[in-house]
Amino acid sequence: MIPAAFSPHAVRGRFPALTQTIDGQSVAFFDGPGGAQVPQSVLDAMVTYLGHYNANLGGQFFSGHHTTAMMQQARESAAAFVNAPSPNCMVFGPNMTTLTFSLSRAISRDWHAGDEVVVSALDHYSNVSSWQQAAHDKGAIVKQVRVDESNYSIDMTHLASLITDKTKLIAVTLASNTTGSLVDVAKVVEMAKKVGAKVYVDAVHYAPHHLVDVQALGCDFLACSAYKFFGPHVGFMYVAPKWVQTLQPYKVEPATNQGPGRFETGTQSFEAIAGFIAAVDYLAQWGEPTHSLRERLVESYAQYQTHEQALSAHFIQLMRAYPKVRIYGITDDKQLVQRTPTFAIRIEGVSPAEVAKTLGEQNLCVWNGHFYAQGLCEQLDILDKGGVIRIGMMHYNTIDEIDRLHQALLPFIND
Repeated sequence: MIPAAFSPHAVRGRFPALTQTIDGQSVAFFDGPGGAQVPQSVLDAMVTYLGHYNANLGGQFFSGHHTTAMMQQARESAAAFVNAPSPNCMVFGPNMTTLTFSLSRAISRDWHAGDEVVVSALDHYSNVSSWQQAAHDKGAIVKQVRVDESNYSIDMTHLASLITDKTKLIAVTLASNTTGSLVDVAKVVEMAKKVGAKVYVDAVHYAPHHLVDVQALGCDFLACSAYKFFGPHVGFMYVAPKWVQTLQPYKVEPATNQGPGRFETGTQSFEAIAGFIAAVDYLAQWGEPTHSLRERLVESYAQYQTHEQALSAHFIQLMRAYPKVRIYGITDDKQLVQRTPTFAIRIEGVSPAEVAKTLGEQNLCVWNGHFYAQGLCEQLDILDKGGVIRIGMMHYNTIDEIDRLHQALLPFIND
């Protein structure tokens, strides 16, 4: 059986949020980088679990059995999603930030005064502050790599200059949640391994647009949040096999100290776990049905990327006509594969908040501000100037929506 080809129109009807009207006007969501909309299949999975199987792990009855089996299925889905070598490498928690703070305690146990940690000015500060605070507790030194303003990714030359034989960890993002630029994490890992440093990766913004492959990256840890890729508010983390049993997490006794569960504190949000499984299945739907989940994800993501690059090219082409618009990110059509369809812009003479408010009144949902990318906004000298307008497309967005956005921007961008 040949699967149907993806198009945004083939999925839009599955998202209740995309079909609604507010005050008689349709809604266009360009706020995906802050949280994607959710398909009905995810909602159904969460309601079904809560309505029929709400229990805890290990119960000797039908709903307990279901919950335990579902948790294992979730680890298998997560492993397929990031190409982990084993489901036992996958850990769940409330969100990427909470997981990162928690794991930073375990990773930093053996740090000493004078050890060094490298963070990035490009990152969401969940992947900066966690390590700054852990380093402070141990007397370690934190270094921050600059953003390369030619492509709004990290400055690899600067990074190389910061790495020494005292470097214990490098924390980096796979894609900027503000500029959309991708980061060559495999190269970062290569540099880190030369001095025996661990690499911790934030994949939150990357995951809705590009398929993660932890084995190709070679990273030690990778964290993500499902609400960014059409799922509920739940986080998950990849822990490389060699660290699953050797790291010592902070843990309430007598909770399990075996496998990935040793990194999980308290009762999980099992309804969110059910939604996570459904979200991964949703993303894989355009692959050949007889193929493995990972293979179907690869096939589906290839189609998402083709569509998203077309969205990026269209938006860039429209904005090129307006000198008042500055895009902080890749604008070369030949390099669109190196970015997500997320755009950080400023309009000369207009505050980002004013633009976002005006668009919001027309049901055009965009964000304004710094988006916790504090280092980036400081380097660009815009942190105290309102940050940027962030316009983010997902695979459910359309060319027509971009054209509608363009028309709404005209009063601001015309000379």
